Amino acid sequence: MKLHSILALGPVFLFPIMGSAAEPPNPKIDQARFVALVQETAAQRQEHRVSEDRFLAMASEPGTIILDARSKDKYDNIHIKDALHLAFTDFTDDALAKVIPDKNTRILIYCNNNFLGEPVNFASKREEVALNSQTFINLHAYGYTNVFELGPLLSVQTTRIPFEGKSVNK
Repeated sequence: MKLHSILALGPVFLFPIMGSAAEPPNPKIDQARFVALVQETAAQRQEHRVSEDRFLAMASEPGTIILDARSKDKYDNIHIKDALHLAFTDFTDDALAKVIPDKNTRILIYCNNNFLGEPVNFASKREEVALNSQTFINLHAYGYTNVFELGPLLSVQTTRIPFEGKSVNK
């Protein structure tokens, strides 16, 4: 009899731990909203992927910034010339506002998966979790919707995109 009572109460005790679809166990994590953001940004992201030539042209226009969201040590070693740095792991409203105060600013992004020939500083990520995708979605979520992404896979040795940093031969 006591065993049946304990088993009957089991789901009641588990419910607060597991949470429910209507009320997530952690209000600061919303997987459903993230999935919606991925779907909302998919078409825009596809339209905002640009060629090497267009990236270079856009980068030279006033008011456009290049954002590097890789780790600080990788950025310090090599990054696109004049790129600003904010590690993806440091994205917050305040941190983004310090680097990009105007949410209408045109932002160009790139990631590890855009470059070959630098296996340490541009180490390839799995395609489905490339930093470009995550950065684009996150910038959109923070209100930055004028974001463009370098599309192609380029060789560090042959691209016309200029680099700077500690490991770049001057």
